[in-house]
Amino acid sequence: MKIILKENIPGLGYKDDVVEVKDGYGRNYLIPQGKCIIASDAALKQLKEDLKQRAHKIAAAKAEAEAAAKAIEGLKLVIAAKTGANGTVYGSVGAAQIAEALATLGHEVDRKIINVKQPVKMVGTYVAAIKFHKEVETEVAFEVVSEDAPIAPAAEEAAAEAPAAE
Repeated sequence: MKIILKENIPGLGYKDDVVEVKDGYGRNYLIPQGKCIIASDAALKQLKEDLKQRAHKIAAAKAEAEAAAKAIEGLKLVIAAKTGANGTVYGSVGAAQIAEALATLGHEVDRKIINVKQPVKMVGTYVAAIKFHKEVETEVAFEVVSEDAPIAPAAEEAAAEAPAAE
């Protein structure tokens, strides 16, 4: 079954994409939830016309996403977390903490677009992917440190360099 997505669906596609799904998934979930419509000839023609009219808005959104990605690219975040004696983090560090750390540096990023590639359960350095637009993605490195430990000199230098980069 061919459908046209009305919104971004992780793992399936982006708004206005024409994708192929199994009949049951489309009929029983996506269509009743209002997440897509059936890709009939008339719907495809309407989609093509809509995309033609919205081309400049799409280009502006992509340019804005590229600017945001460029501003964040190369940043090294330091996130303090409660840890045990052996460096194990109580709970885990996720997208919300990364978004909060970026906000303290003046970069507002929605936590929903941040993807932590591996579970963060220990003190150390990790990488998270931030997908601003379907064609614009950047990675940000972050270091998880213990709340009890003093901030390392490298982290102080990174914090000092961040305002200079803007």
